[in-house]
Amino acid sequence: MSIVHRTVRSPLLAGGLFFGLALGFWTPATLGAQEAPEGVRNYTRIDATVACAGATPAEAMPALKQLGFASVINFRTAEEEGANIGASQAAATEAGLKYIHIPFRAPNPDVTEEFLAAIADTANQPAYIHCASANRVGAMWFIKRVKQDGWDQERAMAEAETIGLRSERLKEFATEYVAQ
Repeated sequence: MSIVHRTVRSPLLAGGLFFGLALGFWTPATLGAQEAPEGVRNYTRIDATVACAGATPAEAMPALKQLGFASVINFRTAEEEGANIGASQAAATEAGLKYIHIPFRAPNPDVTEEFLAAIADTANQPAYIHCASANRVGAMWFIKRVKQDGWDQERAMAEAETIGLRSERLKEFATEYVAQ
């Protein structure tokens, strides 16, 4: 399970946070949910360099910048209900975020290579990656973990499912892709 990284400057706050974690009041998932900008679905802060999510409204872009993200990677297509790519791109640019649109409904090697190049570019980190539900994000993240980070498939799949990977078709594509 990944942990949300935060800088805690107050000893009292740090002690309270430790005590809450020790007693199970807070978990990495609840801390991540507390960090998620308003209107964001299925938010998961993976580590200091990335967060993954589902649907993200254009209005959330300034909050993403305040959370320290340098870029937004969006897998949604313009035809998806509520995607509003133009508004999201404009809001991201206005907030000072690099906006990387890699639209796909069905995965393919070209989309995957474009994502792997974008996520490997340190100028794009910390990156905020999203689609509508975090399903496509989970599939691409699985591939990234295996291909770029050297994770074993079982560990990478467990994390991808935590992020939101549910589609058997996407799981099949991702596992076949990493086997090549």
